[in-house]
Amino acid sequence: MSAEAIKGVGGSLFRNTFFQTILLSNVLLQIGIWVRNFAILMYVTDKTNEDSFAIGLMGFVEFLPIFIFSFIGGTFADRWKPRLTMIWCDFLSAISVFVVLITLHYGSWHMVYFATFVSAILSQFSQPSAMKLFKQYIPAEQLQSAMAMFQSLIAIFMVLGPSLGVISYQRFGIEISIAVMGVAFLLSAVVLFRIPSDREVERTEQAADQRFWKDLKDGFGYVYRSPVLKSLGATFALAGIAVGIAQTLGLFIVLERLGQPKEFLQFMLMVNGVAMLVGGGVVMAVAKKVPPQKLLALGFLLSSLCMIGVGLSTSIPLTLVLQFISGLGFPMIQIGISTMILQWTKESFIGRVNGVLTPMFMGTMVIMTLVAGQLKKVFPLVGIYCTAGLIMFAGMLLLIPLFKYKPLASEEEGCSSELAMGSSK
Repeated sequence: MSAEAIKGVGGSLFRNTFFQTILLSNVLLQIGIWVRNFAILMYVTDKTNEDSFAIGLMGFVEFLPIFIFSFIGGTFADRWKPRLTMIWCDFLSAISVFVVLITLHYGSWHMVYFATFVSAILSQFSQPSAMKLFKQYIPAEQLQSAMAMFQSLIAIFMVLGPSLGVISYQRFGIEISIAVMGVAFLLSAVVLFRIPSDREVERTEQAADQRFWKDLKDGFGYVYRSPVLKSLGATFALAGIAVGIAQTLGLFIVLERLGQPKEFLQFMLMVNGVAMLVGGGVVMAVAKKVPPQKLLALGFLLSSLCMIGVGLSTSIPLTLVLQFISGLGFPMIQIGISTMILQWTKESFIGRVNGVLTPMFMGTMVIMTLVAGQLKKVFPLVGIYCTAGLIMFAGMLLLIPLFKYKPLASEEEGCSSELAMGSSK
């Protein structure tokens, strides 16, 4: 079935074969990812007797590859066939997990870091390929709704995922948990075969003599020439700083500002996850009425005010309410960003644009994750959180000049691509 045929099936996202497939694949991936995150975290905690360095290393091996390989993965995603790229990435993730399972069985427990490391690298090739397929198979007027549904699915796992990983580890142990990861990744690869074969035109679009480094340079140039994407990159960087601070010091809000044991953090995360699910539903309802740049700005505004409020609050009910409001804003940020990238980027550049913009966020977040602990030794927690909120607010201000841009009018560079795809809209 061709892309044109898929787009025409009833005009409904849930009758879109591609969308059905990508949702089912993502369910399986989310199962694997959350079992990986929490089962391995519990295992490392038990193995090292709660050693902070060993636990912190889990986050390091997960986020560092995202920063390093995002440029590379995005560039290759534009050169390779997106469907096959996603299938191979899930398949190789499954293979790496089963290798870890074998080594773990023979006593080398440190290999659990390897599973997280490889999975994080492969996701940098798979994620931009998925974005390219969204551009191909989802009509422009349905993109924001599709992203909202996709984000709602992720929100569901934000609520259920931690418990899924913990229960899997406590009831079945680390070996069964890792086997579940491998099977989930493998089934995701199998499910992706439902997506129509990659278009042969993808082969001819990439000239045989085109070099990797030229492609990479072209990606940076494409972002630099676009006022929308360039502003989005600066916004990403500011958001990474704020989020890196808030995520790292969230435990100290629980301990110092609320006077609760560390286990209380899970309730804050659950409230946040429920709000994300609600927020995703709200975005679906207003998707056609609110431009993505305004949606993104609103999400930033809510997050900035809630960060400041959480830092100042010593009341448990107030903090939970602020966490809920912040959770409502998170889908607006994620959906707004994804929609803007898709609407203001030519299909042939989507991988590279992702590869350029993602490190803007991940790089600053990783840096602040490492720095935030040291900042707390020098500055009061309230002051750090308020500063993070003001940085987020500055990111929102950068988006205001973008309100005047219209996706179809501003994408003049990609008008030929839009016209080619627009005949079915």
